[in-house]
Amino acid sequence: MRRATRKYLPLAQAGVHAVLQYRATLLLQAVTAATATALHVFLWRAVYAEASRPPDIPLNSLTTYLVLAQVLALLHANRVDEMVAGEVYRGTIAVALLRPANYALTCLVANLPAAIIAAALAGGPVLSLFAVLTPLDRPTVPNLLLFTVAATLSVLLAFEVNFLVGLATFVTTNSWGIRMIKNGVVAFLAGQVVPLGLLPAGIAQVVRLLPFQGLIDGPLRLLLGTYRDAAGAAAILGVQAIWVLVLLGLSVLAWRGARRRIEVIGG
Repeated sequence: MRRATRKYLPLAQAGVHAVLQYRATLLLQAVTAATATALHVFLWRAVYAEASRPPDIPLNSLTTYLVLAQVLALLHANRVDEMVAGEVYRGTIAVALLRPANYALTCLVANLPAAIIAAALAGGPVLSLFAVLTPLDRPTVPNLLLFTVAATLSVLLAFEVNFLVGLATFVTTNSWGIRMIKNGVVAFLAGQVVPLGLLPAGIAQVVRLLPFQGLIDGPLRLLLGTYRDAAGAAAILGVQAIWVLVLLGLSVLAWRGARRRIEVIGG
């Protein structure tokens, strides 16, 4: 344990220092998140105002969902896909493979603390701002504890999805287009753009079987208490945990395949 700490701690510290060094980037993230949140809130308030019958989700709960969805998205912005793609494109992946360290764990340690700090420093002000401007639901203590577990699993899911996308660079050499498509598809299927509870019931049931709902929809259903009972809450966490294990297995297989066919430009 002590040996692993000595090996990976400097990587985590370097990631945190990089985030704190580029304070303008943090400010830009906060402004972008606040703008996106405001657009979503105003858009859905207009939709609710024109609705012919009361929607299934109360307006205050929907506003809470939209605000926290943006904060969670900041927590998931670990940029592991960009890191892996950059190393493959520049050829520095060859150096990374020579290090006596697990490559996937290196990516996680280097990016996760930085993502948590960025989410706290950029997402905290956004949440505080909208808590002042709009009425938000207050979660109960049990729901807050369930949300904490689900949010932790969502961070692992986000890392695994981005790591798999980054590994695609071993095949395509340049994964910019794949990452752009991934960002849009994942945001929709996670419930960041449209809450899954507002989709047609059949579509929502199918989407909630996919791993992406565990990023936004699952944790926020637990926080807002929109699950049936204890069994319903356990099912949400169970689906998240299953997908964490499935994507972990896929990541291991994809990494083994990628190492056998490294093709880089440069180095």
